[in-house]
Amino acid sequence: MSALVPGSETGETALSNGSEAIIAPREKALTIGAVRKTLAKEFGDISISKIRYLEDQKLLTPKRTQGGYRVYSQSDVARLRTILRMQRDEYLPLRVIRQELSAGRSEDELLAPSSSTPQRQSRRFSLTDDQAQTLYAADDVLADTGASPDIVKELIDFGLVSGSQRAGATYFDETEREIIRSVTELARYGVSGRNLRVLKTSADREGSLLEQIFAPALRSRSIERRGEAVEALENLAAVTSHLKHLLLVRDLRRLVGARR
Repeated sequence: MSALVPGSETGETALSNGSEAIIAPREKALTIGAVRKTLAKEFGDISISKIRYLEDQKLLTPKRTQGGYRVYSQSDVARLRTILRMQRDEYLPLRVIRQELSAGRSEDELLAPSSSTPQRQSRRFSLTDDQAQTLYAADDVLADTGASPDIVKELIDFGLVSGSQRAGATYFDETEREIIRSVTELARYGVSGRNLRVLKTSADREGSLLEQIFAPALRSRSIERRGEAVEALENLAAVTSHLKHLLLVRDLRRLVGARR
């Protein structure tokens, strides 16, 4: 059996197997700036204030130096990456993420796609995501989503997407492309654009409510305050989205129960 023996002055830990000592370097602690840089390639909108915000929400507990500076272990970084992926890919509110992590489930379990959902990449659309501003030609959107021109025309007529005109051609941004994809999937069950007006009305009302709450902070001259407002707005949007899902599940359970 291997035994732990004291490390050297270089901060290394030695593992002894009875015949020879194997020197293994201690895990390197990272500053909050280094953590942000590490995760920035995957999460372009990650900021130091957002990492601090997640700590305030009791999702992260980094150690502190005697001087009060935060230091993060590799396990802290892995946990943060999981949290950010759950926000981006599953659109879960922080309260639910905290519960899932407290249950001790692994990242593979938390982010595994359901067998009943299409096997394609899903991601959360950040309110400040530059990628969401990318434009796609209408023909490319039709080919990518499998939508028919009639469906797209119907969505435009009912105001679910608008598109933009460039040199006589129609383009859609990434969010609109995903709306078209989702509606195309619903169309297979007989749901049309006309039926979706109720969803648009609900989204408009929800947007107006959140605007009333956050508009003053979003108009602030303070860059830090505006950044905090955007993070809070995204989290509240996730909470309301999750609540709507729960209410829908509740009503559908009643429907299923009534048929038994």
